[in-house]
Amino acid sequence: MLSVTGILVIVILGNVMLQYASSQNAGFVKSPMSETKLTGDAFELYCDVVGNPVPEIQWWYADINRADSFKQLWDGARKRRVSINMASGANGVSVLAVSRLTLEDAGVYECRASNDPRRNDLRQNPAITWIRTQATISVLQKPRINASDQEILQPKAPQQMSIILQCNLTNSHSTHQDTFWMKNGREILNTRTEHKNTEFKLSKPRAEDSGEYMCVYTFKSAPNANASIEVKASPEITSHKRSENRKEGESAMMYCKSVGYPHPVWTWRKKVGRMSYIDIDNSTGRFFITNKENYTELNISSLDISTDPGEYVCNASNIIGSKESITILRVRSHLAPLWPFLGVLAEIIILVVIIVVYEKRKRPDEITDDDEPVAPIKTNSTNNHKEKNVRQRNAN
Repeated sequence: MLSVTGILVIVILGNVMLQYASSQNAGFVKSPMSETKLTGDAFELYCDVVGNPVPEIQWWYADINRADSFKQLWDGARKRRVSINMASGANGVSVLAVSRLTLEDAGVYECRASNDPRRNDLRQNPAITWIRTQATISVLQKPRINASDQEILQPKAPQQMSIILQCNLTNSHSTHQDTFWMKNGREILNTRTEHKNTEFKLSKPRAEDSGEYMCVYTFKSAPNANASIEVKASPEITSHKRSENRKEGESAMMYCKSVGYPHPVWTWRKKVGRMSYIDIDNSTGRFFITNKENYTELNISSLDISTDPGEYVCNASNIIGSKESITILRVRSHLAPLWPFLGVLAEIIILVVIIVVYEKRKRPDEITDDDEPVAPIKTNSTNNHKEKNVRQRNAN
């Protein structure tokens, strides 16, 4: 028989062996990548580490000229331009982000990870207890680009003949390749040129021509550089539902689309009187509003025939102006599909009533009275009797 002490020793050894068997040293799944950036830009570095237990992750920085002298980075460093976000799951993930880059932000960024229980012991060699991976960030002076000022399309002004957007690359530290234009993040076709001085013409611009325009310069050994020019205009609603017909208990959907820039702020209202409106939001539990740039959508669930029918107004507003459109919501009863049948049935009932009334009101001379005496019918015996009397008189 094993003693109590022997059983405890076996249990402890078993737990130690189980922990040892299930443990896993830290290892990199995704390492940060080296990049070249321009002043004023931003970058993000990702570090994904596997291990059991989940490893601790740290970020360190060293100047390129002093790559052996690292300093630990903390969230909020460099006047809050540095942010470090952590996420723990099956793996440990950390994202280092630095915004509004300066030339001093160039250097070596190191991700360190460890799940060694001795990792924070100052007597241990960090090179043994921590694993490391590095990325080099190069920061170049942003080229100087002179761009034209913003343009504003006035909603009630006479239509402008044309607008010309201009950019000129005046200074760069790398060889220029070509230039092209973009609108709202998409390249405009047939605008590529090798010239440093470039322009884009808008003929008879309307609200749909508004947006964020960007002249982009490419270089042989440096990131692209760009300058933005905003063309602003009051919103114009280009499409919406004029009416929506639903049955009570169903759901209704109304929407509005617009053009104009900046993207509008959307609001929905319901008309409750001749000149009064109530605002609609997502707080009621039956009304759901979804807004996305130049599009808005209103969904109403479990329609109520007594309160939901009416006029619904979508309004688009930005710093230039506003525009609104009306959708009429009609809610029918559950008996609506029976209305044609009920109409036919009503017509049949009315027709039957008319016939009955007509029969009741017939003229009296058209009806035979059974109590009226009937004249005697002359029979053949009577005729024979008359003929016999005639013959007797002739014989005498």
